[in-house]
Amino acid sequence: MFVNTGCVEVDMEKESTTQAPEVDFELTSDQTHNRWSSAIEPVLTVPSGSVIKVGTEEASDQQLDVNSTLEDLANLSFDPIHPLTGPVYVENAEPGDVLKVTLHKIEMGDWGWTAIVPGFGFLADEFTEPYLKTFELGKDKKTAKFSENIEIPLKPFPGVMGVAPDTEEMLSTIPPRENGGNMDDPNITEGSVVYFPVLVEGALFSIGDTHAAQGHGEVCGTAIEAPMNIIYEVEVIKGGRTISEPQYETDDYYAVTAFATTIDEAARKATRYMIDFLEEEKGMDRQDAYALCSLAGDLKIAEVVDVPHMLVSMHIPKDIFK
Repeated sequence: MFVNTGCVEVDMEKESTTQAPEVDFELTSDQTHNRWSSAIEPVLTVPSGSVIKVGTEEASDQQLDVNSTLEDLANLSFDPIHPLTGPVYVENAEPGDVLKVTLHKIEMGDWGWTAIVPGFGFLADEFTEPYLKTFELGKDKKTAKFSENIEIPLKPFPGVMGVAPDTEEMLSTIPPRENGGNMDDPNITEGSVVYFPVLVEGALFSIGDTHAAQGHGEVCGTAIEAPMNIIYEVEVIKGGRTISEPQYETDDYYAVTAFATTIDEAARKATRYMIDFLEEEKGMDRQDAYALCSLAGDLKIAEVVDVPHMLVSMHIPKDIFK
C-alpha cells in the first residue's frame, strides 16, 4: 500500500524486519503515565523517522513481583494500572495524518505474572476466588513453565499502545478506543507495523502493558504481564488513506481492528474496515471485496475483558494478491 508522505512514497506492504536499526532516543520505565488525554505533556519530542528505545513496567506498576502472594494480590490497586512509557510528540504529525509505528525489537524482562482478580474477567461471576501465578522469564527464554507438564510458547507484545485522544479528559486505559490503547492483540508482535489515526497535534504516542504470552480473548483478564524493552520507529504519513481505528500488518497479512461494546458489532465494524481497505488500496469493487472477506478474511477476537469495549481484528493474507 503506497501513501504519499509529502516528500517520498512509503510502501506500507514492504516486508518488516526484526533487526533493529540504530537507536536515536531512549526513555526509561519511570517516564510514564496511565491515562489517555491530550493534556498529558510529552516527555520527548522527535522528528518523523526516529527510532526510540523504551523500558516498560508490567501492568501492576511494581505492585507485584516474582515473589508476590495472594495477600499482595488482594491489596492490588487499579489506580496505577497500565504505566505507559511516553507520551512522545512526533513533529509535524497533525490530525488526519497516520502515525506508522514499526516494532523493531521486543526484549522480555526477567519475570512475569498472571492472575484472576475477583470481579474482573470474562467469567467474573463464576471465578470469584483470587489466583496468582508468577513466572521466571528472561530475554532468551522461549517458553514459560505453567506446570510440570505444560509449557507456554512466549510471544511478547505490547498490550497497550496508542496516540492521544482529542480530549483533555483523563480517560481510563482499560478499554480500547479509536486511538488504540488497550488492544491486547497478541498478533502485534516484533516486526509488526501498526498504523494509528493522528487525533491531536504531535500524535503523543505511548506504549506499555507488555505481555510475554496471551491467548486471543485474554479471558481471565490478564496475560503473562512482564516488564520489557522495546525498540520502535515512528513515521508520519501525510496525504494517504485515512483510517478510523488502528490497523497493522506483518510480512504475511494486513489487518484492521475495531472496538465496540459487543463482539458482534466489533466484528461488523472490522469487516467494513477491511472492505474499505480492499476497495481503496486494491481497487476492488465493494461487492467483490465483501465476498473476498468471506472467502479469505479471518476474524479474530483480540480481547473480551476490557469493559466496556471488546476488540476484533480481521486479517487478509498478502499472498492471494498476485
